[in-house]
Parts: sequence; C-alpha cells; structure tokens
Amino acid sequence: MKKFLGIMIASVLLVVLAACGNGTSSSGEKVLRVGATGQSFPNSFKEGDKLVGYDVEVLEAVAKNLGYKVEWTLTDFSGLMGQLEAGKLDTIANNVAVTDERKKVYNFTDKYSVLGTQVAVRSDNNEINTLDDLKGKTISAVLGSNNVKNFKAWDTKGEVTLKTYETRESAMNEVITGKVDGYINASTTLLAEIAKGKLPLKLVGDPISHDDVSFPFARTEQGEKLLKEFNTELQKLRNDGTLLKISKKYYGEDVTQ
Repeated sequence: MKKFLGIMIASVLLVVLAACGNGTSSSGEKVLRVGATGQSFPNSFKEGDKLVGYDVEVLEAVAKNLGYKVEWTLTDFSGLMGQLEAGKLDTIANNVAVTDERKKVYNFTDKYSVLGTQVAVRSDNNEINTLDDLKGKTISAVLGSNNVKNFKAWDTKGEVTLKTYETRESAMNEVITGKVDGYINASTTLLAEIAKGKLPLKLVGDPISHDDVSFPFARTEQGEKLLKEFNTELQKLRNDGTLLKISKKYYGEDVTQ
C-alpha cells in the first residue's frame, strides 16, 4: 500500500510540474513568465510595491486580453536575457531593442515603440556640445543593452572609453557625480528621467541610431504560439488608441511610431 501511494503521489507531482512548465499553474490558470529590471524609468519601475511603466502596462494589457496571469521576475538586464535564453522566462518587457544578433536567437513581435540612442552629459558641462567632443572622454552604459552595441558601431576608431554597469541607476549616477563624462541611453528615456528627477543632465548631439522595441520569444512551439497571440493583440491596442494613450502617460509623447 505504501509503495502504491508513493507511486500515486509521484505521478500527481509530475502532472503538476508538467502543467507549470507548459505555462499553466497548478490551479489551471494560464501563466506568462515575464522579466523586467524594475529599475528602468519609465519602462519598468517600482511605485511602492507595484511594478509600473510603459513596457509593463503594454505587456499587462496584452496578457489580460489573452487571459494570462503574469508572473514577474526582476533582475538586471543582462540577467534577463540569460533567463530568457535558458527558458526560465517567456518574454521580457523592458525596452528590448530588435537587433540582427538577437534575431538569430529569438523571434520578435511587431514593434510597440521606437528608440533613438543618445548621449547625456552634466548640464554644467561646457566642453561636450557635440558627438565629436566625446573623443578622449569616458561614457557609461548598461551592460548587455543595445546602447553599448550602437555606440561601438558609431565609435569605430575606439576614441571614446565605454564603461558598463549592471543597472541604469549606477550608469546614470556615474555621470551625475562626475566620475564619467557622459551616459548613453534612449533619448526619450533620458528626457523622461531628467524631467522626473530634475536631474542635472542634458542631451548632446543627434541620436546615433534608431531601434524598434519589441517583445522577444524563444523559437519553440510555445514561443511561436505566444508570438502570434501578441501580434494580434498589439495591433488591436494600436488600432483602438490604447498604445498611444499608454505612451503619452509615461513619455508625454508618441513613441509608438
């Protein structure tokens, strides 16, 4: 009898674990495992204990319409990409730019925003007024972000020193405290951060590139299914004005085009 009960319990556990691994909780809910940093204003950040932001709200609108319960995982950006590749996350809602390198590994939804990569310096910095003035200087960026790749592609001669940090806050504080000369990020994100925190920063030069931002999914059967579902819902959010409304809420302008 004990042996029989042991087999039955093990069988039940296997069924539960299999269900959870296939995007279904033990209670039968459809679960979507999503990653974010929780420190990236205005994309994903904390207001008290609540995770909010442009990317977060777009993701949750899609998930709600599709009947998914969202389970959030918060970690640094490079860690998010690693967990997605390892199959521990279904997607990421944190300003993930579409690149040729990433397209070799993931499938991307239709874009839900467009970003221009730009450099910010201290507002009292009178030495750096154009991109050419960055020669011989040091700028900060977030490790694993597309901004690093974009800047290296622009600085083909390696005339600018690039230092990377695990979090956006660390990278930004380095220029505010004068430890580095500049900080690179999306121009719309920089403007939102400067306005909210009344930060002593200003943008210099033109954007060095523009990137589409999308939700990445693994090239698996489940990933393909989610990709199709997301594209359908994103188009609905664009058509009914929801995407634009969320954009203006967090950016004060239209970043969806």
